[in-house]
Amino acid sequence: MERKIYKDKAEVSKYFALYLKELIKTNEKVTIALSGGSTPKVIFDYIAENFNDLDWSKVLLYWGDERCVPPTDSESNYKMTVDHLISKIDIPEANIFRVLGEDTPADEAVRYSQVLNDTLETENDIPQFDLVILGMGDDGHTASIFPHEIDLWDASENCVVAIHPDSGQRRVSITGKIINNAKQVAFLVTGANKAEKVDEIFNQSEAAKDYPAALVNPTSGNLYWFLDEDAAKKL
Repeated sequence: MERKIYKDKAEVSKYFALYLKELIKTNEKVTIALSGGSTPKVIFDYIAENFNDLDWSKVLLYWGDERCVPPTDSESNYKMTVDHLISKIDIPEANIFRVLGEDTPADEAVRYSQVLNDTLETENDIPQFDLVILGMGDDGHTASIFPHEIDLWDASENCVVAIHPDSGQRRVSITGKIINNAKQVAFLVTGANKAEKVDEIFNQSEAAKDYPAALVNPTSGNLYWFLDEDAAKKL
């Protein structure tokens, strides 16, 4: 894995955006699984403000996880992306593949699994994203695979229904086989509350085996951690 450490969230946003711009410019088509959270929100704002001249017609957007709420709900990852990116760039509607959070979770996990099968290229007989963007919670979860359901990481399905350990909220999430089959995987991790888990994962501590984020190890070998100084302060 390659770690890139920047001063603060604003710098993480700038340099990840430059990385993404280069990926888009140098490929004929780019399939991206997006992440929710506060860091992607800042990154989407930066991209929309600075890179609206990119050829967004060759970018296909998906989501690595989604809360099971309507697309107009303030908790929807899709809504956040619309508000901070999609509404500000010129991207064809046909290039946007959202998780239908308003539908029955189990049915939607099956449907979205099929969307990945039908629209992505395959490698190792598994749908392959060009880029999966991930965040990490201060409990070590990533996408919506939480420590208490870490077995979902190894599910045979492309997508599963996960349950938030505190709220009980259901979420649709891609699984480990999809994440680790991507051509590139990028973690976006900021804030001092992430520092302990970042340190344990990088140093392969005994505790880290219980963190889904520690299981991210793409077969391509292309794993990038974009960190701010607060998140990296124990390294």
